[in-house]
Amino acid sequence: MGSVTSPQNLDERFRESVAALSAPEHRRAADEPVRDGAALTGDRAAALFDAQLTARHLDLAARWLRSFGEGWHTVGSAGHEGDAAVAAALRPTDPALLHTRSAGFWCARAAQARPAADPDGDIPDPLTEAARDVLRGVVASAAEPGAGGRRKVFGSAELNVVPTAATDGAHLPRAVGLGWAIGRSGPGDTRWPDDALVVCEFGDAALDRAAAATALATAGRYAHTGEPLPLLLVCADNGWGGAVRTPGGWTEATLRGRPGLRYSWADGCDLVAAYEGAREAADWVREHRRPAVLHLSTVRLLGHDGGDAEAYRPAADIGDDAGRDPLVATARLLVAAGRAEPGDLISRYDEIGWRVRKVAEEVLDEPKIASGADIVAPLAPRRPLRAAKAVTDAAHRALGPGAAARQAAFGGALPEDGGPLDLAQTLHATLADWLVTQPRGLVLGPGVAGRGGEHGVTRGLAGAFPGRVVDTAADASAVAGLALGAGLAGWLPVAEIADLHDTGAQLRGEAAALSWLSTGAWRNPLVVRVPGLAPDQAGTGIDGNAVAVLRDVPGLVVAVPARPADAAPLLRACLTSAAVDGSVCVVVEPAALYRERDLLEPGDGGWLAPYAPPGGWAGAHVPVGRARTYTVGGADDLTIVTFGAGVRLSLRVAARLAAEGYGSRVVDLRWLAPLPVADIVRESAATGRVLVVDETRRSGGAGEGVLAALVDGGYVGAARRIAAADSLVPAGPAARHVLIGEDAITQGARTLLAR
Repeated sequence: MGSVTSPQNLDERFRESVAALSAPEHRRAADEPVRDGAALTGDRAAALFDAQLTARHLDLAARWLRSFGEGWHTVGSAGHEGDAAVAAALRPTDPALLHTRSAGFWCARAAQARPAADPDGDIPDPLTEAARDVLRGVVASAAEPGAGGRRKVFGSAELNVVPTAATDGAHLPRAVGLGWAIGRSGPGDTRWPDDALVVCEFGDAALDRAAAATALATAGRYAHTGEPLPLLLVCADNGWGGAVRTPGGWTEATLRGRPGLRYSWADGCDLVAAYEGAREAADWVREHRRPAVLHLSTVRLLGHDGGDAEAYRPAADIGDDAGRDPLVATARLLVAAGRAEPGDLISRYDEIGWRVRKVAEEVLDEPKIASGADIVAPLAPRRPLRAAKAVTDAAHRALGPGAAARQAAFGGALPEDGGPLDLAQTLHATLADWLVTQPRGLVLGPGVAGRGGEHGVTRGLAGAFPGRVVDTAADASAVAGLALGAGLAGWLPVAEIADLHDTGAQLRGEAAALSWLSTGAWRNPLVVRVPGLAPDQAGTGIDGNAVAVLRDVPGLVVAVPARPADAAPLLRACLTSAAVDGSVCVVVEPAALYRERDLLEPGDGGWLAPYAPPGGWAGAHVPVGRARTYTVGGADDLTIVTFGAGVRLSLRVAARLAAEGYGSRVVDLRWLAPLPVADIVRESAATGRVLVVDETRRSGGAGEGVLAALVDGGYVGAARRIAAADSLVPAGPAARHVLIGEDAITQGARTLLAR
């Protein structure tokens, strides 16, 4: 039995190994340490053994279900069951972010947080129900209480377990952000106790991922500055990542060498050692409010998943891991302490196995998700009436209780009392008003406090709102992780991220997916400000006019405020959508238009707009997904659909065409997701000629979505597209050769008008 690659072999080895144990003459009492010098008592060790057994049988049941095509997830926890001790060392009110090999933690947390079963059967056994939760996810049952059958995850608001999408460490930046947000929150500000800590489990292979490097660096940075960050990172190290062995000693060297992180190691296959190591690390984090990492040595049994025969692993290596089976080790511990006879433990193994198999048979008959609409429902809930009311309520606060604070924030010179504002000034004023009316509002990003962000939009806000405008490290994934954690902790974060593509994975797999993975039980309200699109004259952003990374993220809201007149309503709509619906919104700000003043002629001030006072916010409110149409001339000859800098260029072209007798409708999309499809189709059909002006690239640009919407909407007129070249953007005047310009728009319009 040196090669354990199947559930049958693993089961047989457990039975043989436990049956061979012999009990000592001395029996320890239930409340005595299970081992000399240990804090873990006999009865607690027995309870954790039940959690470990449940986790093991979940793996066996998942593979049994897979054997006849009814199980859809078989990445198991066999060999990792020692992390039940980590849960035992924590409080059930400590938020946890787990990965797919954390069934031991999950079962132990459920036993901690849920009431014990009663003899009459009115209260179900918490371990049995924990197994039911997991197996419902395995068979994609719609009754699964976390993700609702959409995916098998460990996630529950009741158990304070935040669901995560994968095991590759993508959840680590969020975990750092959650610890950071809890650390900077005051008494009663979060859903957790004031002395709570965050625990995050991940595998050793995650350390080779950029997300893990970012998270470890960010945690160490805050530890170095002394800012509170109560975070316990638990690396469950089984020595493998998929079919790739982790080099010996690499995990320890990587973790031990991280500045600012307190390192400790424990044997995850020894229940006492794992409990002592986790308790000592957790107590240190709770007392010092600083991050620590616990390196938990584990083994991987049964391969990576149900389809892995482990042909790449030497038989001796598999046998060595099987010899460290944590279930056998806990059984040996209990027998050595005289807490159980070997036969009793085998019987307990069979009893829990029978319960889990029975649950597996029961969930087989539960209904699956009934429709596509049910699947996507949690992605982007829209409550436009509540959002509109939130704008009205904010205005009332600004006029009433917040009036004095508003005067102070603007230094007595309210923005509505001055002259018209440019785009950057309007965004600045809107953020200031939001911070006045939203006490839990938080602005963060590289340089947002000192410099005012990359383009000075937030300059001066830090002085008016101390502690709520926060400079961060420059890494975009770190900024996103901090913001996502802050959103979970009850803040309403606005993050400025210039390097959009560096945070695509965070926006997709962590931000936009959270509500979907939890059926709305967990939310991370977030607004991301991105200075982007075609660059300004400084030549910033060689990839700034590419938005494909945003366009296919389900549930993401993407706004593009082109004009100062729309900037405040659009940004305010995103802020209220985040607050009311928990939306994740990206506001792509045309950097080239931040300081633009004129529209048609130098000095005309046609691109400026007055700032609406609070009394006008409700009337100017823009619901998510509604376009704006400008009519130029008779408006019967041509429709131009555009966004961003294309709005200004198209209005200039439309004015020249009007002088020649051609009327145009210039449709500013304002939203790239969701696209204002009804507005696009209606305004295009009104003229029968549509020109799509897209400053993003021809391949993967927003214009593709506009044309698809026209086709899907039954549009039968003429259509052309003007888009940027499939190229990175060079600096200086050379950019004109790859970006859209007035000449190209004029030529496209004349081609359509000639039909």
